[in-house]
Amino acid sequence: MSQPVDIRRRRMCATAGVLPLLSLLPRVPEARVANAVRIRLGTLAPRGSSYHRALQEMGERWRRVQGPDSEFTVFTDGTQGGEGDMVRRMRVGQLNAALLSAVGLVQIERTASALQFMPMAYRDWKELDHVRDKIAPAAEARMLERGFVPLFWADAGWVRFFSRRPALVPDDFRRMRTFVWAGDPGQVEMMKDMGFQPVSIEVTDILPALRTGLIDAVPATPFFALAGQFAGPAPYMLDVKWVPIAGACVITRAAWDALSEPARAELKAAAQQAGAQIRERARTEDLESIEALKRRGLKVSALTGEAQAQWRHLAEQVIYPRIRDAKVPAPLFDEAMHLLAEYRRTAPVEK
Repeated sequence: MSQPVDIRRRRMCATAGVLPLLSLLPRVPEARVANAVRIRLGTLAPRGSSYHRALQEMGERWRRVQGPDSEFTVFTDGTQGGEGDMVRRMRVGQLNAALLSAVGLVQIERTASALQFMPMAYRDWKELDHVRDKIAPAAEARMLERGFVPLFWADAGWVRFFSRRPALVPDDFRRMRTFVWAGDPGQVEMMKDMGFQPVSIEVTDILPALRTGLIDAVPATPFFALAGQFAGPAPYMLDVKWVPIAGACVITRAAWDALSEPARAELKAAAQQAGAQIRERARTEDLESIEALKRRGLKVSALTGEAQAQWRHLAEQVIYPRIRDAKVPAPLFDEAMHLLAEYRRTAPVEK
């Protein structure tokens, strides 16, 4: 009967000897494990661009506060699909964040439509900034209600028209097949109704479509045309400020709620800095890209007075009645126009 007692005594002594040693082993800090978060952000911006670098810097600032085991990955060049695809991926948790133009943002909340979908409404960046500053607070509140936290607002240059053949007035473009963002059947029908020939494809398919003749014209910013090499097969550009590309960087509410409180504050601060950098750099790159494209053979057509009048008539008399309420909610459209008129009474136009 004594043997089992001796065995139990020896086991207890062995355990007592091991317990102090266990206290000497390295432990994984509980806070470090709890704060490990992975953020996956999608964008159409090219790898290595100023947009990409600003997003990376924003993510690194956040990661240092959130914890070294956290990750911030930026998927560039539309590798996560078009903007509609990225919004869908965020909703199912495949992405946590995205840098979107109004094309993607309106699938979350429609306010951004007033910043990008009103042709020739804005004459310069100051006008866009004025309207955006006024409508942003309400837009951000509605995004939050829909499960998205806006991190910063951004823009990406003015849309001009690039084409395979010289073109100056609207009728010239009616004879061409023109690119339209995939996933926007309303835009396709509206263009057809106005006598244009829209071709709906993904952004990543623009270059091969130009090379094969599937499309003849592309509304695009000079920076995007330079990065996408559109000016090779489409060496003509009409220098008209048609619409600004305006958007925002958003993160899902679920991902936001998973962040530590200090990390949220740091991400928000880093995001504001990134947004300011992106806006400033994009506006400079808009003009720099035109010069770079001209060195590669781009031929720029300046608007004549008559051509300007035709484009403005198309925008104000033909397009506005079609997009007010159908594409831009009527109260929002009217508010944007009121804010512009109010601003222009006292502010000069940028040169």
